[in-house]
Amino acid sequence: MTRSKPHNHQAHNHQEAIRAARKAIGDSDSVWGLAETFKVLSDPTRLKIVLALLKEELCVLDIAALIGITDSAVSHQMRLLKTLRLVKQRKDGKMAFYSLEDEHIEDLIRVATRHISEKS
Repeated sequence: MTRSKPHNHQAHNHQEAIRAARKAIGDSDSVWGLAETFKVLSDPTRLKIVLALLKEELCVLDIAALIGITDSAVSHQMRLLKTLRLVKQRKDGKMAFYSLEDEHIEDLIRVATRHISEKS
């Protein structure tokens, strides 16, 4: 680990740094939304569902068979994922098919996967 040089406090504008950090944090709603998204994706079952949906639209029965949980458990997880707009639903008769809401979810998973696969 490299050590950074001690700060030259006279050359450092603390107010500018604080303003820049505050802008990076954003508003409370944005922070809450990010936290909720990461919280939902931190559950291994929900993450497996999202990973499965990266490549293929699936129905509840397919997801249940793939993940090894009951249909009702899948439906419960899908409600949570839909609430946060991570997945969308398409009805075909009585069957509900799920896919990722948009490419941003795929981007998020791809970046996180690349991050954990990097060698230190």
